[in-house]
Amino acid sequence: MVSRLLRCAALLLAALHVPSFAGQWKDDRGVEVSVPATPLRIIALSPHLAEIVYAAGAGSRLAAVVRYSDYPQEAARLPQVGDASRLDIERILALQPDLVLGWKSGNPAHDLQRLERLKLPVFVTEAQRLADIPRLVRTVGAIAGTQSRADAAADTLERELQSLRARYAARAPVRVFYQIWHRPLLTVNGRHLISDVLDLCGGRNVFSGAPVLTPSVSIEAVLAAGPDVVLGGSSAMRAEELAAQWSAAPVSALRRVPVRYVPADLIQRQTPRILEGARIVCEHLEGVRRER
Repeated sequence: MVSRLLRCAALLLAALHVPSFAGQWKDDRGVEVSVPATPLRIIALSPHLAEIVYAAGAGSRLAAVVRYSDYPQEAARLPQVGDASRLDIERILALQPDLVLGWKSGNPAHDLQRLERLKLPVFVTEAQRLADIPRLVRTVGAIAGTQSRADAAADTLERELQSLRARYAARAPVRVFYQIWHRPLLTVNGRHLISDVLDLCGGRNVFSGAPVLTPSVSIEAVLAAGPDVVLGGSSAMRAEELAAQWSAAPVSALRRVPVRYVPADLIQRQTPRILEGARIVCEHLEGVRRER
């Protein structure tokens, strides 16, 4: 009964909160979204989108985030509305946002559609390539009215990524198996953002041709792919654990392949911090070149 009353109250608050819409913005679904002038209450429905908002200079406008939004530190102190894959719709409504930033491949489509049916402006994003990250920073800055700060952050990111590309992309190619999870063994295909980072550093993703974005692969498939190095890392695995996993590989030939760790948050989140992850990847691949 209490839950039902709270739900009704949230819906009533949403109905009473009718912002004045001032602009149309096309999101990454190709949908035209009506956004109020200078939105003051933004909810980010993934940790990386919270980072994007801060990078765009609009962190003070964040009204809520989702679980695991821990960077910058200010984000961790904000109210939470579930996690990226399970949203608390009633709480979102109660917070009366005038802009909701969604994640196309991470948030359940039915949750985003429900928010839209409740007349909330939902701007859905998807960063598939490195170039998409500065684009999203600029877009959020333009929507939030913090364009100059967003442009400065995006310009810096583009400049530094281009510097890495100029230095490493044409170097002798290194065949890379990139591990994003260990049980089951998961990697990425050529359409994944991580694969774009490998290309920037002169790496070649040995599973670039896989048909799905994050395929599960066998040890035998990794052996057949012939990597020069294993890169990886996850929130559940430290560097020494990754090394121990491969030093005990059931196929002896793989025990001789060098293993290098990359902090997951620096390469698996689509944020400006991917620059730090790219630098680490480039340094690892350069080390493999020197060893050869």
